Amino acid sequence: MDTNYLPGVKKQFEFYKTLGDKTIEQVPEEKLLWQYNEESNSIAIIVKHLWGNMLSRWTDFLTTDGEKDWRNRDAEFDNDIKNKEELTAKWNEAWKCFFNTFNSLTENDLGKTVYIRNMGHTVLDAINRGLAHVSYHVGQIVFIGKMIQNTNWHSLSIPKGNSKIFNAEKFSKPKHNEHFTDEFINKKKD
Repeated sequence: MDTNYLPGVKKQFEFYKTLGDKTIEQVPEEKLLWQYNEESNSIAIIVKHLWGNMLSRWTDFLTTDGEKDWRNRDAEFDNDIKNKEELTAKWNEAWKCFFNTFNSLTENDLGKTVYIRNMGHTVLDAINRGLAHVSYHVGQIVFIGKMIQNTNWHSLSIPKGNSKIFNAEKFSKPKHNEHFTDEFINKKKD
């Protein structure tokens, strides 16, 4: 397969990692375990779930089933992370596992078959599935962060009421191929 798929999708994963990073940085440690109600998840629970999922899916990605026998998915939903340091360690371990595996893939791997819970997926489909899963949960992390921070929230994209200013700036420049994810990742590191 001759595409530019891998570099493009990597930017998307980096974008969602950055959204999560910037949200976790904003939320006070004592609020990371906050749950709206008993049935909802805290930021800590979502991070713990992503950690379990990503380690399971991306460890020995091309050679073993993505649902490892050592994974304890149910325990991922226990709200028992002790502090921001532990949360950040799990978050970073998950992303390190993912990027180490992802960076080893080539375009020739995209058509290969991998298994998740004994169901065959092309590598391309498994990557897409992983991206959808990560983006779904990072969106939850951001939403919870916004609820917690309320008026102290620092926008991760275009702040409310600033769309016209943002668009005027964009349209005042010549067209270019920089993607929003590139711009966000590279220029919003503050």
